[in-house]
Amino acid sequence: MKADSNKQSKDIKQSNLALLVIDVQQGLFRKSTSIYKAEELLENINMLVERAHQDGVPVIYIQHSDTRTLLKGSQDWQLHSRLLPLTTDFIIHKQQANAFEETGLDEVLQSKNITSLVVVGLVSHGCVRATCLGARQLGYRVILVKDGHSNYSKQAAQIIDQWNQRLGAQQVEIKLTSEIEFSRMKVA
Repeated sequence: MKADSNKQSKDIKQSNLALLVIDVQQGLFRKSTSIYKAEELLENINMLVERAHQDGVPVIYIQHSDTRTLLKGSQDWQLHSRLLPLTTDFIIHKQQANAFEETGLDEVLQSKNITSLVVVGLVSHGCVRATCLGARQLGYRVILVKDGHSNYSKQAAQIIDQWNQRLGAQQVEIKLTSEIEFSRMKVA
């Protein structure tokens, strides 16, 4: 699914979108350092999920598991209680930072003719970063929601700004929640 740069600019107007919600799981909200702007983050994610559902855009929840905090099946591993996936949404389980690594995510996206991803979730400098870069390597257009990702670091605001800049330099588009209008971004 590689795209050359000339074709990519044309495809931007003709792309099929999906919303990726990365690792918004209960255990990450129980860390000793709280998720930065957790309430705003959850509101923005839910607003985008609602918009995506209204516009017929697939929503894909990514759920991480490991052997420390997010043990598969545990309460901490569960999606945050404020997220309410529909039966039509997809849930992809992963064990690596990059949601494309050792999962069926790329296959799901290809089966739906998805070429562009709007990305939100946790944590900015971990799985959000790795998944954005992994998607770019596979040729996807990636739009990272500037106020739709966070982390639980004491320097959270700086980390968010830093990764918005770094990912922007890697051809990841950076947009605010208020700028995401799925109906204007895809072809019917």
